[in-house]
Amino acid sequence: MTAHGRDLPRPSKTRTVTVAYAGGEERRGPVAMGQANMIRCMLRDEPEHINIHDVWPVPAGTRTDAVIDALRALVVRHEALRTTFPRDEGAPGDAVPREQTVAAEGEFTVTVLDHDALPPDPERYADAVARRSRVERFVLERDFGLRISLVVLAGAPAFVALAASHAVTDVSALGVLREDWLALLTGAPLPPQTAFTPLDLATEEAAPAGLRKAAASLRYWERIIRTGPQAMFDGPGAEGTEVETPEVTLRSLRGARALARVAGRTGALPSTVLLTAWCALVAHRTGQSVCVAAVPTSNRFHDRLVRSVNTVSQDALLALDVRVPSFDALLAKAWGAALDAYRHSRFDAVALWETIDRTAFERGSRFARDVVFNDVSALSGTGGAEPDGPDGPDGPDGPDGPELELGRGPVQVLPTRLLAFVHETEPLLRIGLWADPALFAPGGAEDFLTGLVRLLEAAAEGDVPLASLTRVTGARPVERGPDWIRVDGCWVSPPAVADALGDALGGVPVHVAADGAGLTAFVASGGTPLTPVRAHAALMRVLPGRPGVLAPRRYVIVQDPPEEADRTDAWLRRHLLTEGNGRTPAEPT
Repeated sequence: MTAHGRDLPRPSKTRTVTVAYAGGEERRGPVAMGQANMIRCMLRDEPEHINIHDVWPVPAGTRTDAVIDALRALVVRHEALRTTFPRDEGAPGDAVPREQTVAAEGEFTVTVLDHDALPPDPERYADAVARRSRVERFVLERDFGLRISLVVLAGAPAFVALAASHAVTDVSALGVLREDWLALLTGAPLPPQTAFTPLDLATEEAAPAGLRKAAASLRYWERIIRTGPQAMFDGPGAEGTEVETPEVTLRSLRGARALARVAGRTGALPSTVLLTAWCALVAHRTGQSVCVAAVPTSNRFHDRLVRSVNTVSQDALLALDVRVPSFDALLAKAWGAALDAYRHSRFDAVALWETIDRTAFERGSRFARDVVFNDVSALSGTGGAEPDGPDGPDGPDGPDGPELELGRGPVQVLPTRLLAFVHETEPLLRIGLWADPALFAPGGAEDFLTGLVRLLEAAAEGDVPLASLTRVTGARPVERGPDWIRVDGCWVSPPAVADALGDALGGVPVHVAADGAGLTAFVASGGTPLTPVRAHAALMRVLPGRPGVLAPRRYVIVQDPPEEADRTDAWLRRHLLTEGNGRTPAEPT
């Protein structure tokens, strides 16, 4: 067994404990929107990418049977852990189940890994155990939603390392489970169960008010996808759709102190301050006027969702216009923009993708979910164990952590360009970052996180002009060549559009010109019958992985190319065969 490229010790003994539970209530009903969304991902994606994991340190002096008893009580307490998703009769294997069932009784297993000694980084080892449990798919109709390993040292439980089915929990739910489990172990009072169960949430979503909220979410998403940048990272290098990149970790007392001081100076919530700083730096780095980012865990703002053990997480799509003079002015806008995003983050995923596809075809764009900001700091210890510093959990700066420390974690394949997990904001700012290496030179991700801390420190002293971000943070905007222009809210390279359209049509000559209304493509059909509809459909097929390409608003089909093929006036003098926008079947001639 390996983790982070290093061999891991084998346990001296491995045994499996079967744990029976009873006392729950048997129930059945429809799946909730978040569950359906995640199940689609589970059926499509590799399990190690969509399953999640966590590590729970066991309090010293706890017996193994107490750990298992607390796990049993946790399962009885939370319906999601007793939930399976029966396959609909006659449905294909990739169909999302329409119903979920909650068992009143049953059993699960705990794998006990006995060790005579643990490695110098025991929590990292436990994290590797949990990650190993992610690689196998959960069978929706029969599998228990947690794969639990108990790491034991010389008879004393040290860590619970678990992988979870994303159909029954999300990262926030794992944090709730950890808190309840610790309360069960220590005898602390458990909070009353007022949160939605998965079936409660599904019932609310199916009610008229829930359907209206879902429809409003689709309209909100459509507005942003129709008017905002189709991709934040659209320059050279932002190609392909799957990115393999290592995690870069930040642990910083400086950052936490600065964040608290900005919040105190401005009266804003620390989470809003951090989100504002993040958006300001991302927009500066990408040269965009609007920061569009997915904020997945933030739809738990409703009182009955905060502690819901369920896969509630769906993207909140934030669109924050950064065309303001200073950080404080941006901060004043950020909370309203974030709240708008949170309110519109519960939707039918199939209907959303239908909206995205229709809007993309009409606009001639390809929406890229390339920036993700996931703040789970409100829940203690979520998201799996983070690597400690070189000197162990305390680091060289004492028990509170380092002033600013950057480290490296495991490599993951992600369909994003920039992904951040905020694990803590006090007393330590702790962030895990994955950045596309094609867009961030070696050390670029570390520089980005250092720049974020510098921005917070500058904002702690006073308002920061956004025009000074290069000097303040050290982060420089992406350099685009002279061929790049802004069209319909997107950075676009007309030569790249011409190349993509020509390739999509089998190598025919294409010239793309820009004016105040957008792009016009001139296409020489030669002897091949060609229409604007066919040209637009061909270009849309090759748009994924080309974020610098936006479809023309108008296609002009001519017989043959002019001799001066790079001059618009020369194309205008050619014999016109047909023209149109390519979006509608009716083609004016």
